[in-house]
Amino acid sequence: MSLLCVRVKRAKFQGSPDKFNTYVTLKVQNVKSTTVAVRGDQPSWEQDFMFEISRLDLGLSVEVWNKGLIWDTMVGTVWIALKTIRQSDEEGPGEWSTLEAETLMKDDEICGTKNPTPHKILLDTRFELPFDIPEEEARYWTYKLEQINALGTDNEYSIQEESQRKLLPTAAAQCCHWTYLGWGEQQTCEDPDSAVDDRDSDYRSETSNSIPPPYHTTSQPNASVHQFPVPVRLPQQLLLQGSSRDSCNDSMQSYDLDYPERRALSPTSSSRYGSSCNVSQGSSQLSELDQYHEQDDDHRERDSIHSCHSSGSFSRDGQAGVREQEKVLEVTDETEKEKICEPKEIKQDATAHPLPHLVLHKEDILGPQESFPEDNASSPFTQARAHWIRAVTKVRLQLQEIPDDGDSSLPQWIPEGPAGGLYGIDSMPDLRRKKLLPLVSDLSLVQSRKAGITSAMATHTSLKDEELKSHVYKKTLQALIYPISCTTPHNFEVWTATTPTYCYECEGLLWGIARQGMRCSECGVKCHEKCQDLLNADCLQRAAEKSSKHGAEDRTQNIIMAMKDRMKIRERNKPEIFEVIRDVFTVSKVAHVQQMKTVKQSVLDGTSKWSAKITITVVCAQGLQAKDKTGSSDPYVTVQVGKTKKRTKTIFGNLNPVWEEKFHFECPNSSDRIKVRVWDEDDDIKSRVKQRLKRESDDFLGQTIIEVRTLSGEMDVWYNLEKRTDKSAVSGAIRLQINVEIKGEEKVAPYHVQYMCLHENLFHYLTDIQGSGGVQIPEARGDDAWKVYFDETAQEIVDEFAMRYGIESIYQAMTHFACLSSKYMCPGVPAVMSTLLANINAYYAHTTASTNVSASDRFAASNFGKERFVKLLDQLHNSLRIDLSTYRNNFPAGSPDRLQDLKSTVDLLTSITFFRMKVQELQSPPRASQVVKDCVKACLNSTYEYIFNNCHDLYSRQYQLKHELPPEEQGPSIRNLDFWPKLITLIVSIIEEDKNSYTPVLNQFPQELNVGKVSAEVMWHLFAQDMKYALEEHEKDRLCKSADYMNLHFKVKWLHNEYVQDLPALQGQVPEYPAWFEQFVLQWLDENEDVSVEFLRGALERDKKDGFQQTSEHALFSCSVVDVFTQLNQSFEIIRKLECPDPNILAHYMRRFAKTIGKVLMQYADILSKNFPAYCTKEKLPCILMNNMQQLRVQLEKMFEAMGGKELDPEAADSLKELQVKLNTVLDELSMVFGNSFQVQIDECVRQMADILGQVRGPGNASPNARASVAQDADSVLRPLMDFLDGNLTLFATVCEKTVLKRVLKELWRVVMTTMERMIVVPPLTDQTGTQLIFTAAKELSQLSKLKDHMVREETRSLTPKQCAVLDLALDTIKQYFHAGGNGLKKTFLEKSPDLQSLRYALSLYTQTTDTLIKTFVHSQTAQGSGMDDSVGEISIQVDLFTHPGTGEHKVTVKVVAANDLKWQTAGMFRPFVEVTMVGPHQSDKKRKFTTKSKSNNWTPKYNETFHFLLGNEEGPEAYELQICVKDYCFAREDRVLGLAVMPLRDVAAKGSCACWCPLGRKIHMDETGMTILRILSQRSNDEVAREFVKLKSESRSTEEGS
Repeated sequence: MSLLCVRVKRAKFQGSPDKFNTYVTLKVQNVKSTTVAVRGDQPSWEQDFMFEISRLDLGLSVEVWNKGLIWDTMVGTVWIALKTIRQSDEEGPGEWSTLEAETLMKDDEICGTKNPTPHKILLDTRFELPFDIPEEEARYWTYKLEQINALGTDNEYSIQEESQRKLLPTAAAQCCHWTYLGWGEQQTCEDPDSAVDDRDSDYRSETSNSIPPPYHTTSQPNASVHQFPVPVRLPQQLLLQGSSRDSCNDSMQSYDLDYPERRALSPTSSSRYGSSCNVSQGSSQLSELDQYHEQDDDHRERDSIHSCHSSGSFSRDGQAGVREQEKVLEVTDETEKEKICEPKEIKQDATAHPLPHLVLHKEDILGPQESFPEDNASSPFTQARAHWIRAVTKVRLQLQEIPDDGDSSLPQWIPEGPAGGLYGIDSMPDLRRKKLLPLVSDLSLVQSRKAGITSAMATHTSLKDEELKSHVYKKTLQALIYPISCTTPHNFEVWTATTPTYCYECEGLLWGIARQGMRCSECGVKCHEKCQDLLNADCLQRAAEKSSKHGAEDRTQNIIMAMKDRMKIRERNKPEIFEVIRDVFTVSKVAHVQQMKTVKQSVLDGTSKWSAKITITVVCAQGLQAKDKTGSSDPYVTVQVGKTKKRTKTIFGNLNPVWEEKFHFECPNSSDRIKVRVWDEDDDIKSRVKQRLKRESDDFLGQTIIEVRTLSGEMDVWYNLEKRTDKSAVSGAIRLQINVEIKGEEKVAPYHVQYMCLHENLFHYLTDIQGSGGVQIPEARGDDAWKVYFDETAQEIVDEFAMRYGIESIYQAMTHFACLSSKYMCPGVPAVMSTLLANINAYYAHTTASTNVSASDRFAASNFGKERFVKLLDQLHNSLRIDLSTYRNNFPAGSPDRLQDLKSTVDLLTSITFFRMKVQELQSPPRASQVVKDCVKACLNSTYEYIFNNCHDLYSRQYQLKHELPPEEQGPSIRNLDFWPKLITLIVSIIEEDKNSYTPVLNQFPQELNVGKVSAEVMWHLFAQDMKYALEEHEKDRLCKSADYMNLHFKVKWLHNEYVQDLPALQGQVPEYPAWFEQFVLQWLDENEDVSVEFLRGALERDKKDGFQQTSEHALFSCSVVDVFTQLNQSFEIIRKLECPDPNILAHYMRRFAKTIGKVLMQYADILSKNFPAYCTKEKLPCILMNNMQQLRVQLEKMFEAMGGKELDPEAADSLKELQVKLNTVLDELSMVFGNSFQVQIDECVRQMADILGQVRGPGNASPNARASVAQDADSVLRPLMDFLDGNLTLFATVCEKTVLKRVLKELWRVVMTTMERMIVVPPLTDQTGTQLIFTAAKELSQLSKLKDHMVREETRSLTPKQCAVLDLALDTIKQYFHAGGNGLKKTFLEKSPDLQSLRYALSLYTQTTDTLIKTFVHSQTAQGSGMDDSVGEISIQVDLFTHPGTGEHKVTVKVVAANDLKWQTAGMFRPFVEVTMVGPHQSDKKRKFTTKSKSNNWTPKYNETFHFLLGNEEGPEAYELQICVKDYCFAREDRVLGLAVMPLRDVAAKGSCACWCPLGRKIHMDETGMTILRILSQRSNDEVAREFVKLKSESRSTEEGS
């Protein structure tokens, strides 16, 4: 292994800077890493990457990509050969490389690039050198290596061979792992979660201009600290060890003992090192497991039970477990010493655990004798020693050749705390195994069943019939010593007949004047030229017979000598044939020699001593040709033996005639032939003419010629009718029953029986005696290969016998099939039997043009015997079904030959079904596909029962585990779930074996049978029953951890999704397995909620301790948000990866998880809200905390979409939407608190503005000079406020997210507007009276009565028109400032802001006259006399309104009638009187107030006084109101107010007159507008009307003496 270090520095691109937003992807050895995206035409990344390289013949591929909106485009690529990269410990300046447009491929690997582009990239690549070590250590480790090398010499094991044999390590192994610092796996090419694809899944600021922050919350293998331009903050303990970044990497990686691919990611141990900058632990470790499973076996051949890992352990206080790490290293040191000193014990200790038990305890990892030392001792390792340990371990592994199936029961440092349930769940298991699972040893194949049918049918009786065997032995010698196939043929010559001569074959006249036919010069036989090939009798023997009968002695002697010579040559050339015959029939050598002589003599004697009686019964015919015009025929039959010829009767008008006529013949010559011809009898003129000219006047319908020598015993045979000439039109067959009695052989069996005896004995000899029970399959090619049954010698024996004695080939085939049925389980035999039966079927079932005989009839006429063959097939069918029902035993998947036999066995079964349908013509025999399917199911049922009952043993045997369990713990248990993953693994092995080994073989019924699918269906059905019952039992006690149930759930889900969900039988059904686990998942969710809340508190505490720092310059929030949502995302990832197919159960999960989200986020919000006011004085902290709240909302929205968005369960969706509203409210509250925290500073700024504004002088006209002066004054007035806002808003724009920034701006806007209104538009007074009181204490208007004192003591200020103009311009400037060119608040919001409108309204009032203000007051204040609730008395008045018709002036007459129920306590004189005041515009020159006389000590005084008010015609009556005030007259001091009432004249205007009782209130009620008008008028101290109005409206009930 070499460590490749790559630093991606910067690049130069040709083109506009705006179009480049680029990132760089590095690929080497199927590992991919990616930088962040950087904008501009000269981007600078300055990021480091490290890769472990095992092959130097490859290259480093560097690709530069431009990030697009929808997809990314490649800018260019460069390929660097690894051999050319320098070796150094120092970083270099790098080299500029030109990017090229295309890659060159060779053997599916990149080997170079072409087509240069104008772009360049600066890269620094180097291989890191190993560290130096002290001299003493070097000597020690050198000694150890020499020991190992000596070990290797003894074992004669080549390391080079090992390295060549092994493939590349897993992709995860090729990049160094910084799990402690949050550096996860490198990206592999197969990883679906590519770094490039996941760039947009990060938490990011809304104002971050789409630059991704370097913290990934999804499973992002490249999201390492080291690969982003942020400083790596090492824990103090690590810094004390003096390790730089690189050395830390080296040392920590080398503690791994070269097994980086075996390590799961360590959980997040602190926010700084984990959550904020780490990958999603839950998913990344699982995808890592996926990669292990998918590697080839050779990838997984390295493992050791002692391998230890350096990933930091998790502790509750959030600190990294360095102490734990040091303990691991100490154990590593000890175990290394044990291994090196005792190499022979390594193989015994090396184990491989295939199933992913992810939650491991220390004792599980190290074993009982190896525990962690408790003392916190420092690690004895230096970095250099760790390098050496890695090298030593690698050499040791190569020398010992430790096997490994490479799976997941490796030490994985998983936290056992609350988060253990999350990190201990394998959500993506893959339980496939490349190795097949031999459930039964191959030896059981022999023991389980005998090789074939063991019934009485298959035990051949001919093997024990010595008399028959003796006769067959002689007949065989006779057939072989002078075989027909190679005897002398006829020597035909063209011959001229001088007298009328007839053809010996067809008996037709040899027509012509000369050269009429052919004549054999040896035997003298004459025939037509066309008939010469039909004469197949032996010429020599025929000549001998003919000569001996005619006394031609010399000629006979010559012929006999020629025959003797031929037999001698035969015996000399083919001695092996006669040896085989002798061995088959176990004849002694002496007897065999004697028998050979006898046989030769019998051949020479020929037929001179031979005679036979032949009885022929012509039974019937089928399918004859129609020769008459009527479409029928009138058939009859002629039978000729030698010269004797006989005829049946004629059957008129029938193509399927039945004759049933018997004929007897004497036959003196064995070379004679029986000629059977069928004719159509004609009795018309044409036939009579033909009869005169020809011997044959009737139409020919067909013939069959039978050699007499082939007849023996009784025979019932169908013969196909043959043509006589090429012109003959022939069809059909004829059935004959022939009985032959040969002189001297009356009791001998028929030749068919003799042939069977020969075939069976020959088969028995070749298989059981010579082949030791195995059947030798002859090699044959061509269409007639199925007729080859034995090797060349044995085949010649049976063929010559069959030819000599007329045994038809179909009988030979059926006989051989019967023989093979006794050995059908031998290798290769099923294929031969299948082919044989297929041809037998074809012979009987495939009717030809020459016969219309039904297949069943033809088979019934079979010489083999119908019932016998049917019985044979029935027994064979049953045996095949039994064997197929245990196909896994009888046809092991590991044996290709046996698998081929399995295929042939099914073919044979199919042929038997075809035979039953087409030959036997049964109506509905069992379909072969259904039979095989039933057999497969039966086998799978028994297989499942077997693996269930022997699960532990099978699993241990398959994966070489030595973990013994007592018998009672080997099965299912409620105390643990260990049994079920093992069972699932075995089930997967079965299904995979069926799918990959048996399905391609049993492919004869593609539409009806798929063994893999049947296997999955049966296994799942049986497993589901057991699993459901087991989980029902577990639900009662729940003795296992929820994480264990979740792990099992994922395995069951994986099994279902991988093999079951696509089965046709289950299509459209909702799987039931989620219901089994529902309660356990909910239990896990309950526990996960507590974990999440605890995690939240810890994350906040850590974040608080770190000072809520931003996670990066791009991410404007602190890491606690990332931590919280990392944890929630990981939890949800578990639920998502369940891929629950049941929508109801999924909805249940989502509702429960939504509650968890709500609880966690609201707790976060509550804690933040509680502590927020304390942070408002800090500079950035409040913004970061509000950013956190906003990020919660952003991530909640993402979580909502991830959970299904619009498809989410309505209840869960409503819960999350409600949560979003709550978080929004909290953010609003935080923004308000933050805005209010600036109140004091803004007050000071506005006070300074007021002072500057007060110094503004000049007219308020619209001249250009005045406008310039106003603008200049506005700038001066705004300077204090702008200085304050500039500093703060610039900071806020930098540290606030966009949404948060707008909220803060809104609050600041509100505070600025209200403060300006309060302190400038209506400036504060020096004491707590007057307008200050009006503004700040509106509810205590009783204090307003003191305004008159102030009016006397101090002259108030009022804004001049110019000051109003300055303020108005200043407001526009402030508005533009807060709008910030579109980056701030929207203009519509600012314009419609109630604070601005209020301020502007108050400002506009400054420019209005007193009359206008009073008119506005009367119009707007409609509820001044609200004294009904707390009345202090009432007064009766009558008002009459008169309008002069000419001038339009209004006159109001007010009559004060009386007062009643006056509430007033006094010890002195009480003299109430009524004061009536007309309030309205244009009253400065008119009488405005009248008073009645006082009444002494009367609480219900009667007045009956009338007053007249003149209003003028400028305004209508609705602009005026009457204010009635009841007072107690006091001498020498101010009168005391008893109560007040207001009557608007608009109420009287409609009627013209009104008399009513008015309740007296304690004070005048007014709204904000009224108070603003009052405040403005209070500043007009020189205006008598204004002063009087303010005093009038400020009055309130005086304090009573008695109170």
